[in-house]
Amino acid sequence: MREHLKFYIDGKWVDPVELKTVDVVNPATEQLSGRIALGSVADVDRAVKAARKAFGSWSQTSREERLEALNRILVEYQKRMGDLGAAVTEEMGAPKPLANGFHVGLGAGHLSTAIEVLKKFHFEEPRGATMIVKEPIGVCGMITPWNWPINQVTVKVFPALATGCTVVLKPSQESHFSACILAEIFDAARLPAGVFNMIQGKGSVVGAAMSSHPGIDMISITGSEAAGIEVAKNAAATVKRVCQELGGKSANVVLDDASFAENVAKGVAGMMVNSGQTCSATSRMLVPKSRMEEAIAVAKKAAAGVTVGDPSGEVAMGPVVSKAQFNSIQQYIQKGIDEGATLVAGGLGRPEGLNRGWYVKPTVFANVRNDMVIAREEIFGPVLVIIGYDNVDDAVRIANDSDFGLAGNVAGQDLQKARSIARQIRAGWVSVNDGFDFHGAFGGYKKSGNGREWGEFGFHEYLEIKSILGYAPEKAS
Repeated sequence: MREHLKFYIDGKWVDPVELKTVDVVNPATEQLSGRIALGSVADVDRAVKAARKAFGSWSQTSREERLEALNRILVEYQKRMGDLGAAVTEEMGAPKPLANGFHVGLGAGHLSTAIEVLKKFHFEEPRGATMIVKEPIGVCGMITPWNWPINQVTVKVFPALATGCTVVLKPSQESHFSACILAEIFDAARLPAGVFNMIQGKGSVVGAAMSSHPGIDMISITGSEAAGIEVAKNAAATVKRVCQELGGKSANVVLDDASFAENVAKGVAGMMVNSGQTCSATSRMLVPKSRMEEAIAVAKKAAAGVTVGDPSGEVAMGPVVSKAQFNSIQQYIQKGIDEGATLVAGGLGRPEGLNRGWYVKPTVFANVRNDMVIAREEIFGPVLVIIGYDNVDDAVRIANDSDFGLAGNVAGQDLQKARSIARQIRAGWVSVNDGFDFHGAFGGYKKSGNGREWGEFGFHEYLEIKSILGYAPEKAS
């Protein structure tokens, strides 16, 4: 059983000001897997003071010094990749191949990308007699979720460190094991004391204290729409910068061509990755109405091919993260049935033969209207809805008829048509045939949040822009 009863503050593992703990349950077995300490406002104050003190020197380090630090972290990260994968499987039920593959690989990718960007990033830019200077914003508070725990921590921490900021991190209570290992990696990499600090705890306590703390200069949150709004409200009084990466209900527009069946099957399988617990998941599949019956047949077969079971084995899908998440997804499935959508695959209850653990059936609804609850709200589970469209203009209209605008995909052989549709979708991360790029800007329109992460774009969130006028003398006439 794992126990994490200390916080990482000012370069040391320290006891909480007052020890309060919570039990951690393995979602695959429903058995106790560990205990963690819960932080308080006083713990936040300690971490912020340490980060504030460290900012004075860290912000003045050279590019080369920060590159050396990031490369040391990379060495230590590579040593602990197996430990990180095992932690993700245990804490949130990600299947072993996924945890050791994409989960861990995303963290390594963000670190390598930060190193690559830092080597060439322009922190100063002369414009006539004025020098535009990009300086670290200061102490950065980070609130991260449980669904892609390594990805969400590293996509924030590495750009912040690379730009000269210091960090106070609050990881999710459900994905603390991997966050603690990351803190051990930073410690082993000999980051200066106070540059990185981590406190575990409840969002209502630690998150609220961080977002309202006058010693924190910016707050970055990835989470639900409700959590993002609460953080913004708490941050308003101190006029700090707020970066929000929130929910999504993204569309996957499948074009009417020879690759239709293949793209429907890929869309179903992709929706089930990570048990559907992905904010950018394309959970609305849009298909031509004339091919709805074909889509149903293909989707039913594809869903049947998704293996579900013990995440320590070679399965495609493990459990969802908790009992609360399981119950929420079941309510949405019942809502879809009540709304009259066609249940193509899956449905209520656990998959056959799985009587313990928070396992959900890979579920597909078809003949869904875009005004149904299951098409409007983020279910955050392995539930795909298939919506019919009349023509390409109708597909674009349906894709954009959403409160969210985080991601999207266009699948088809006609690249020119796919590009045209992608340009018209109002979302921040739109793929053509499932394209992927660590240097792409990730973030949302509308209620999916504001700000951008990934690659060079993530650097800008942690920088202030200063104009030094008269920096260069005017040329003689």
